[in-house]
Formats: sequence, structure tokens, C-alpha cells
Amino acid sequence: MNAPLKDKTTKDYSVFEDDIDVRNFDMRLILRLTHWIAPYRAQMLGAVALVLLAASAAVLAPVVVSRVVVDGILLPTADAAAPDFGQKALAHWLDGVTGLHPLVVACGLYALWTALWALFGHGFRIMLARAVLRGLRDLRRDLFAHLERLPSTFYDRVAVGRVMTRLTNDIETLFELLAGFGVLLGEFVPFFVAVTIMLALNPTLTFELLALLPLAALATFIFRVVSRTVYRGIRSSVSRLNENLQENLSGIEVVQLYGREQINYDRYTAINRENRHKENRAVAIESYYGPAMDSMAFLAMATIIWFGGHHVLSGAASLGSVILFAQFADMLFRPIVAMGEQWNVVFRAMASCERIFQALDWDEALKEPAHPTPLPADLKGKVEFRHLDFGYVPGSPILKDVSFTIAPGEKVAIVGPTGSGKTSLIRLLCRFYDVPAGTILLDGIDIMEVAPSEIRRRVGVVLQDFHIFSGSVYDNIALGNPNITRADAERAAKLVHADPFISALPQGYETPLTERGRNLSHGQRQLLAFARVLAMNPEVLILDEATASIDTETELVIQDALAKLTEGRTSIIIAHRLQTIREAHRIVVLTQGEVREIGTHAELIARGGVYKTLYELQVQDVKAETAS
Repeated sequence: MNAPLKDKTTKDYSVFEDDIDVRNFDMRLILRLTHWIAPYRAQMLGAVALVLLAASAAVLAPVVVSRVVVDGILLPTADAAAPDFGQKALAHWLDGVTGLHPLVVACGLYALWTALWALFGHGFRIMLARAVLRGLRDLRRDLFAHLERLPSTFYDRVAVGRVMTRLTNDIETLFELLAGFGVLLGEFVPFFVAVTIMLALNPTLTFELLALLPLAALATFIFRVVSRTVYRGIRSSVSRLNENLQENLSGIEVVQLYGREQINYDRYTAINRENRHKENRAVAIESYYGPAMDSMAFLAMATIIWFGGHHVLSGAASLGSVILFAQFADMLFRPIVAMGEQWNVVFRAMASCERIFQALDWDEALKEPAHPTPLPADLKGKVEFRHLDFGYVPGSPILKDVSFTIAPGEKVAIVGPTGSGKTSLIRLLCRFYDVPAGTILLDGIDIMEVAPSEIRRRVGVVLQDFHIFSGSVYDNIALGNPNITRADAERAAKLVHADPFISALPQGYETPLTERGRNLSHGQRQLLAFARVLAMNPEVLILDEATASIDTETELVIQDALAKLTEGRTSIIIAHRLQTIREAHRIVVLTQGEVREIGTHAELIARGGVYKTLYELQVQDVKAETAS
């Protein structure tokens, strides 16, 4: 007997949490993120060039006002040492070319630099956003592809909602991070250009003004520390609001059926009230931070007027230079304010980075052979289970020493009470999990030596819970398989009696299906499932409770279709309603993961064992329902 299959490593699935926690800044995560931005480095460099041009235009416009208009036209000064970056010469040249009044030329020059500032700034933001969005598109695509390759063992332990958070909320947070870096770049470049000009104009006044920056930085630091916990609480409360709302709306029928409207309303109101309190705290904090930074700007203006006025009176600076300082004051404080606004985004994005890369680095995978053995083109469909032991959790076996063989073309039913391991058996045959070598064979070939994708092409499964994808009826039959033509789909649908209801749809086979096929009845969806598996024409067919949710009339309609579907094809039928499998060639009875009985319906009834007990109980239930 084989030992139970054990995990190669112990995985900590608890790391997949919904809440985004605040983490420390990690430059390694940012550097790794650049892998997806690197293909668009040309656009990023173009964005940097545009922001430099925008910064230059942003500082040249005030230079025109101060050095050309004030110091050159209104109050001419002989302060030739003060730089004007060629604006006076340019204005003088334009005077001579156009013949316009110098003041008109200066106004036109100011308008030009202002327009270029807006144009270059717009181009910078557009180019940066495009590069970032394309990089994140590639990241989302790679993450989606990786998640599709993860085995069923992963999704057995991790909620789908937690996985979806990484593809949606976390990727969106990364956009805020990278766009935030762009905002900071757009603010700091004019800052350094302005400081450089101010130092060239009047170093003394510049240092007097820069002395205020540590106060602004301190206010920003305090705001970050105080607001971090508050914003984290807001995100948590919003998450619980959405969770509560989704839970109630998705189960609205049960809510109304049992009269829980008021109870659910009270719970939602309590969470909403908590969210309101946290939002009010955030508003209060921001209401202090905003005026504090405004006060810094006013204080800077007062500093410029006081010290700059003394410099003008003493002849150490021109009036235009002081006016220029006043115009540059806003450029000095805007980066500090931007840092305060972006800080929480940065730390939230650090957590998102960790969560995304955590999912990308998750190395859980099915064991695939280095050199897969191909299945023969003329697969007979012989299925063997040899002393199979299996458990989803090490030490808790679901299947114990399961051994039986299904001959090619044979129709075998597997029955047993709930939890006996019936569905686990077929999931193993479809290679959704690893099994011990030599325990499941297909035409004598160990399935562990075959690529899982090839097995799934040769083994067709019809489940009780049939999944509908967005798209047309034909799309849901073919599932993108280029080998299944429209004629093949229609032929399969006619065989299982799905063609009449499909043809009655507004657009026939091209009718778009709504989410999970809600514009079809459950029976129609199940017929579509039969058409789908028949169109792929597998050598081995598995029907897992395929008719459990179909009414008796519909079930009678598809009985002959099932007969045609299983004819000459190895078929494994799992059913709770034992009346539906009386015609099976053999019946395998599972109890607590062990094979207890094998035989035909008549043989098992005559044996008087587990199967007879199950059958008689169901017959009694049917008689009781009929009598009532």
C-alpha cells in the first residue's frame, strides 16, 4: 500500500489577508516593480524631459514679470549682475522685430511661458500615466497568468476574494504610488530650479527664506504620524462596509424570507457609524494641516517682505528680485505639501507591492514530468486505480487503498454517502492534484507521467454546478477551441436536445449570456454542459451529479442523449439518485473513502450490503414524497 501523499513543504496560507497593512518603505520592492516599467523607459525619459521643460517655463514666467517688466520697464535698474536668463535680451529683440510696445512684448512673453508650462506639464502627466498604466497592465497580465497556473490545492485554502484583491485593489494602489512619484517629481524639479535662481539673485534672502522649510517639514511629519492610524482605520471600516453590503445583497432572498431586514440594517448602521467617526477624525486632522501649511506660506511672504524690503532700501537687491522671491515662495512649499499628501499612499502601496509579489512568488504547482509521456491517439479509455491513498491535508486521508479497474467503453457508477470521496476520486483522475506514482493509470500509463493539460483534453467532465462564461452560447460550447466549429457545436447541442431552446433564443447560438447564465434556466444550463463535453469528444466521460438538479421531465428528455453520449465511451457516473444508474455495467460503492462493494445493481441488491441499504432508503423517500 502506498503511503499517503504529503506536501513537499508547509505553506502558510494565512499571508493572504484582505486588509492592507502599513509597511516600511522598501526600495527593493520599488526596484523590482521597475521590471514592468522598463519596457516603457523611452516614455518615462520623455516624461522626465517634459517635466524639466515645464519647470523651466514655470520659473521663466515669473522672471519675465520681475526682471523684464519691473526692473527693466517700470523701475529700470542698473543691477546687471542679477541674472535674467536672457529674458531681457529676448524681449529687446522682439521689440525690434515686432515694433510693439515693450510692455506688450513682455506680456506676450509671459503668456508664452505660461502656455508652455501648461502644455509641457500636461504632456508630462499624459506620458507618465501611459507608461505607468502599460507597465501595470503587463503586471496584471503576468499575475493573472500565474494565478491561473496555481493548482486546486491553493484555491482550496485561499478565498477567491483575497486573490482578486491583488488583481484589483492592489494594482490600483500601485498606480497611485507611481503617479504619486510623478507628482513629487513635478513639484521638486521646479523647487530646485527656483532655489538655484534665488541663490543666484540673492543668497542672503534665500537662506533667510529656506529657514522656514524645516518648520513645514516638521508639520508634515507630525501629520503623517497622526494620520497613518486614522487612514488605516478608515480603510478597514470601508472594507467591512463593502463586505457587509456584499453579504446582504448576495443573500437578499434569505434576508427577506426570514425577515432579517432590520437586524442587517442595524449591523450596517453600526459599521457605517464607525466609518463616519473615523472620517471625521481624518477631516479634523486635515483641517489642522491645511491651515498650518497656509500659515507657512504667509510667514514666508512676510519674511520676503520684511527682509526683502530692507534689501531693496539698502540697495542690496532690486524690487523685481523681491517680487520674484514672492512668486517663487509657492514653489518652495508645494513639494512639502505634496509629500504630506503622498506619504500615506506610499506606505499603503508598499503593502500592496508585498502582497502582489507574494502571489507572484507563490511556487505551489502540480508536479509535471520533465519528459511527458504522450497519450496514444487511439486512446481506449481503460482506467485503473491501484491502492490509491489520498488526503487534502497530510495525516487526514480521504481515500484509502482504493483499487478497481474500468474497462474501455464500460459504464461504471460510483455511489456512496456524502463525504465518501466520490468527487475527490474524479478530481484526482483529472490531475487537479498530485497522486502517488503508479496509483492511477490511463490505458496502462501512469497519469503522473502525462502532462495534466493532455489528460484534461482526453477526459470530459460534466459537473452539477455548471459554469457559464461571458460570451455567446456558441462561445460557451466551444470554449475557444479552434477545433470545435459552429457545425460541431450545433451537432452536439442537437444530440443532447439543447438545440430547441437555443434556437428559440433571440440570436440563437450568438445570443450573449449574462453573468453565470442567469438568462437560462438551470436545466438549460445543464443541457449546455452536455453539449460542451460532447463537442470536445473525449475518450473518457465523467458525469458528476450531472442530472441532480434537473427536473424529472427534463431528465427523461436527455436520457437517450446520455445513452448516445456514453455509447462506446468509458463513462464514470457519480449520482446520489440511485435510480439513475441502474443500467450501469458496474457500481462501485464508497464508504468513508474505502471501496466496500462492486457489482451490478442486481448483484448488489442480492448481496444485501451497503448499496441495498442506500437504495431502499431512497425508494422509501420517493414513496413518501409521492404519497404526500
